[in-house]
Amino acid sequence: MARDRSSLLRAIGALALAAAGAVAFAAPAAASRTPILVYTALEADDLRKYKEAFEREVPDVEIRWVRDSTGVVTAKLLAERDNPQADVVWGLVATSIVELDQEGLIERYAPAGLAEIGPRYRDPADPPSWVGMEALVATACVNTLEAKKHGLPPITSWKDLTKPEFKGQVSMPDPSSSGTGLLNVASWLQAFGDEAGWAFMEALDENVSVYTHSGSKPCKDAAIGETTVGISFDSRGLRLKEKGAPIELVFPGEGVGWDMDATAIVKGTKHLEAAKKLADWAVTRAANEVYAQGYSVVARPGVAKLSPFEPADLEKRLIANDFGWIGKNRKAILAEWQKRFGSKSEKEP
Repeated sequence: MARDRSSLLRAIGALALAAAGAVAFAAPAAASRTPILVYTALEADDLRKYKEAFEREVPDVEIRWVRDSTGVVTAKLLAERDNPQADVVWGLVATSIVELDQEGLIERYAPAGLAEIGPRYRDPADPPSWVGMEALVATACVNTLEAKKHGLPPITSWKDLTKPEFKGQVSMPDPSSSGTGLLNVASWLQAFGDEAGWAFMEALDENVSVYTHSGSKPCKDAAIGETTVGISFDSRGLRLKEKGAPIELVFPGEGVGWDMDATAIVKGTKHLEAAKKLADWAVTRAANEVYAQGYSVVARPGVAKLSPFEPADLEKRLIANDFGWIGKNRKAILAEWQKRFGSKSEKEP
């Protein structure tokens, strides 16, 4: 998901330097270990935990991370199509991987243990282009103190956020750079229909103060009172609430959008066997137990436990997501969104 062309090229250049130099979280590889370059958009506070868990069980392979937002990572992989640098993507949303697969950039592979993965959390093709890890579930993070101060009504529907009382009180991620932003936009178009979906977003835009480049930032801002309502994703909200932030997580009644952090092998990898070892491990129960430490919905059934701050029927509230449709229409959706709403996007740092 590209930002404007010049900033995207700067971001790609910066990532290229990171890949060529010392990559965060990567220790020098021993001669007997195979280093693999892993592109990811996972939350930064998960990277060390995931790397240590994998390398503990597969000690002959070493992960070297390159991390950025979903849009930048996806754009980088597309830009490198003729000279792939990454071996694996581990923690890039399924909608991005679908697009990469449509461009011929994914090595389809059926990892050992694939049958244990819930069918809605993997590519149905055989062999699959992607296999899920954990779900990012859309939520509205509401600062209860700010909401009371401004006399805001309760939120039970996405459309409640278009009421005039919420003027300037809402922030959400820019879908051009954030996978969380795209999962929300795509879910509204699927749930409401094309015409009504864009009409809803036009009404919502009247109340949005800013579109952030980070999917977690709206919820972080809500937690500190920088915004009253931050449209974000559940796991970030839960982590903040468990630390005592004065926020409530709302999962509106029309259904909530979601996307799946997933694993895929990059076509053209020079370390295919090592890449397959990561793909195999990523679907194991042990891996899903690590994912479940921070997420309420993971790809293996019966592993994750819902937080008491989430509804017991959370999985039933997930919309029927058509990943293929999103991947096919992603560029057109983003172009239309930018034309309508891009003027409110957060400025580059």
